[in-house]
Amino acid sequence: MESKRPRLLEEADKQKKTVRVGLNAPSMLRKNQLGFLRFTNYCRLARELRVSCMQRKKVQIHSWDPSSLASDRFNRILANTNTDQLFTVNQVEAGGSKYGIITMRGLTTPELRVYPHKSLYVPNRKVNSMCWASLNHLDSHLLLCFVGLADTPSCAVLLPASLFIGSYPGMRRPGMLCSFQIPDAWSCAWSLSIHAYHCFSTGLSQQVLLTNVVTGHQQSFGTSSDVLAQQFAIMTPLLFNGCRSGEIFGIDLRCGNQGRGWKAICLSHDSAVTSLQILQDGQFLVASDMTGTIKLWDLRATKCVTQYEGHVNNSAYLPLHVNEEEGVVAAVGQDCYTRIWSLRHGHLLTTIPSPYPASENDIPSVAFSSRLGGFRGAPGLLMAVREDLYCFSYG
Repeated sequence: MESKRPRLLEEADKQKKTVRVGLNAPSMLRKNQLGFLRFTNYCRLARELRVSCMQRKKVQIHSWDPSSLASDRFNRILANTNTDQLFTVNQVEAGGSKYGIITMRGLTTPELRVYPHKSLYVPNRKVNSMCWASLNHLDSHLLLCFVGLADTPSCAVLLPASLFIGSYPGMRRPGMLCSFQIPDAWSCAWSLSIHAYHCFSTGLSQQVLLTNVVTGHQQSFGTSSDVLAQQFAIMTPLLFNGCRSGEIFGIDLRCGNQGRGWKAICLSHDSAVTSLQILQDGQFLVASDMTGTIKLWDLRATKCVTQYEGHVNNSAYLPLHVNEEEGVVAAVGQDCYTRIWSLRHGHLLTTIPSPYPASENDIPSVAFSSRLGGFRGAPGLLMAVREDLYCFSYG
């Protein structure tokens, strides 16, 4: 794959995308008009054509502050629901990490400009897990699980997003923040369900800890393995957990933590589960593990209905991205290739090489959205690698 990378990048720069024979817009449209294509097949082929023709453009990072995040290496990016803000974890030369938010409204302009903001209030400590949290309004806060140090215990911290955006001169001071002392967490998730209002969960070693940020009340659920991935369902009162043992199980939030009645659904992978994504109807779940296996599970029948082939993972903790509106699944492998599949059918739609040679330290971090930069944005993929940010938008 590394030997093919320069050729694929050259083809992308020349906008010579290799598309399946017979897959072109005029032919597809004509066949659909004549009734030779079923509507579902037409939609699938149109999506495949759009995704396979995404064009790579470098995003210009314009900083308000010369000492901001523009020159630091990206470790991870995490987009909010509207994809108008991007939380970033950056590696600094002296060691440790630096955290900030990039505002992305400039992605709707031809120049593709974004503006990073840092905060002096966030400690320079390693974060094991993070997610956006909706405390005051949608994505109003960030939930960060800091690793403990020799003289500082591990904790889960709830930070307002205004802590970053409002940290430069002329803006008001940020609001409150909360800190909860917990053991080192492998994963975390914020609840948007009415069954666990204002609550978040942390996946610990052989334990799941559910915390209410308003009352401080905590519930503990014992497990047989480390919990590496978590997500709350929205339509059903369930919290799903992926374990190092390969087990995926649901916790019924209506039950207490006494006995074993809270364990609702059990699925199984052959290796450690690293990422979970629940579809909006709460009836399907996408999971990936450390063997590179990605499966779509039917939660009612408790069986795998689709498997996404080609993902490369031997030992890394790699996230999974699902976009139901565009009908795609995206994941970055240890070979530094980003692959995008059809969510429903499992077909591999496109394979995107990294702009840099494959390396364990240079695995890209990506975000896929139907509206990059906000409600008026176009569908596409954001890729952060080294100090650069790239946008792959539909042509």
